Amino acid sequence: MKKIAIFGAGGFGREVKTIIDSINKIEPTYEFIGFYDDGKEKGSTINNYPVLGGIKDLNLLEEEIALVISIGDPKTKAKIISLINNPLITYPNIISPFALISDDFVSLGKGNIICAGTIITCNIDIKDFVILNLSCTVGHDTIINNYSSFMPSVNISGEVVVGEGVYVGTGAKIINLLEIGDYTIVGAGAVVAKTLPAKCTAVGIPAKPIKFNE
Repeated sequence: MKKIAIFGAGGFGREVKTIIDSINKIEPTYEFIGFYDDGKEKGSTINNYPVLGGIKDLNLLEEEIALVISIGDPKTKAKIISLINNPLITYPNIISPFALISDDFVSLGKGNIICAGTIITCNIDIKDFVILNLSCTVGHDTIINNYSSFMPSVNISGEVVVGEGVYVGTGAKIINLLEIGDYTIVGAGAVVAKTLPAKCTAVGIPAKPIKFNE
């Protein structure tokens, strides 16, 4: 069994721990050793597991571990990953046994988190450090780029290109044949019916940009 830890000791980190537990119930795969989080006191406990430190402690490790980055905000997630430079750390894909990846022609990079109830169909390319939270759906021929995060019950139709670092709120829907630009935020419940530019916040039905982000 490979030692595994979670970076991010908040609510989503605790949910990711339940995915690891579900994987181990089917086939013992990981030995969970605890959480890392620069915002928590080293030596404290989260659900009876220790907080082992932060980024500095990870970079000082002298043993191989798998690490899951359970941070929803794409910019924060990308920054954390850029600061971890220990070659002994690997980033597995954590996929709930209760998710459905229905086709062999699905490409997954590294460090992705796919939660229970999510359905991924065919000819889909998911890059690195993507979060597909509870009960998302991803249609055919979709590309999702690095660091993007989708909150529960997001529906992505076919032939969508999602840029790097996109954040999509709970229950949003993305119509087919669209693009969403890098580091754009789509509000909860929005319906994206037209291509969205980079670095905007879009809300409503249909979703329209209401501001642009630095």
